[in-house]
Order: sequence, then structure tokens, then C-alpha cells
Amino acid sequence: MIAQEKLELIKKLSLFKSLSIEQVEDIREISSIIEYPKGSILYYENDSYNKIFFLISGVLKVYKIDKFENEIFLYHIHKSSLISELTSLEDNSIYCYSNSEFMEDSVVLEVDFAEFKKRFLSKNILNDEFINEILLKTHQLHCVVNRELVFDATAKVAYMLSDDLEMFNSLKRQDVSFMLHIQPETLSRVLNKLKRSHIIEVENAVVSIINQEKLNNIYRGDML
Repeated sequence: MIAQEKLELIKKLSLFKSLSIEQVEDIREISSIIEYPKGSILYYENDSYNKIFFLISGVLKVYKIDKFENEIFLYHIHKSSLISELTSLEDNSIYCYSNSEFMEDSVVLEVDFAEFKKRFLSKNILNDEFINEILLKTHQLHCVVNRELVFDATAKVAYMLSDDLEMFNSLKRQDVSFMLHIQPETLSRVLNKLKRSHIIEVENAVVSIINQEKLNNIYRGDML
């Protein structure tokens, strides 16, 4: 990949939009851009890296494996997002708390973490933007806790429709049920209930939202 192509891909990430051309060039010098085919693994739980990963394009599934070797879906990561799970800015090594698999052909920016801190964070460049990315990751984990410990089946489906409609429609219903840890029959009943309540439409197995406010109210506590 030539330098100019790499610069253009880096500039696609919202985190770096405020940087000057010279600063983007700095990012280019301390990074690599890797293409991953659908179904490949970026990292496994307990792996450790000295790089931070950003998803330029594609979709990444984050999951864990329980003691019975069952996959426990956590969340999806979409383009222009931080992938890495950071718990500290002190250590240059980043520990992986989960597994990640690409749901489609994807492009990842891998940035040397020590150099990123030296050239940017230590100079108060990108600090606010980077902290915001970390907070978004924390929010994703809060949503996982709600989904698994607080939400009932209707709230789980409503949240996924609101938060990740494109992914919902791209998957088979059985796969959606597996991800949400509900039975396929339960998913069908919930979709029918939402349709009868004029919150969604379903045509040729594709869901569209017709009342976003009512859909949001379901997982915020106001049930049908």
C-alpha cells in the first residue's frame, strides 16, 4: 500500500479528523493497515499486544467462551471505531479480555501504543477524543450487562433493533436468537408483538422501524 492510500484510510477514522496533515503523517509512520477476510480472528482472549486496533471498515464480533465451550456474544464493533479494550494508559501492553471475529471483509489500523502516547497523548493531542472512544467502549459493556442481567426478551430485541438494525436484518433469525440468548419462537413472538403495536414493519423478513420513540421506551422501562 502506497503512503497516500494509507493516509486516506487513516483520515477516515473520526478520531483523527482534527489532526493536521503532518500529524496524520505521524500516525502513518507508527502504524500498519491490515486487511482481514470474513471469518478470520483478530485476537483471542488472554492475548496481549503493544498496539491499539481501530476498525476502518467492516464489522467485528466480540465474544467470550464459557466453560462448556459455548460462545457468549457480547457486542459488534462497526467502522471508524476503537477495537482495543483499554484499562490503563500506563502499561504499553494491552490485554485482551475477549475474542473477536470479523463478520465481513474488514480493514484494521494497528498503531504502536507507546509511540502514540509519546507523540500525541503526552502532548495533550487527541486526549479528549481518545478518552471519548474509551467511554464509548465502557458504554458498550454497560449495555451488555443490561441485556444479560436486566432486560427481558422484548427489551433485548427492542434494543438490538434500535442499536443495530442493519446487523439484525443481515443475520438469520436463528443467529439473532443465539446472540440474544433467547429461543427462536420467542423472537418471532416479540417481533409479532412489536408489529401489532405499530412499532415496526416486517416485509420479506426485513424489519423497519416506524416508531423509534416507542421502541426506545421498551428497553428504557416502558413495556408494551
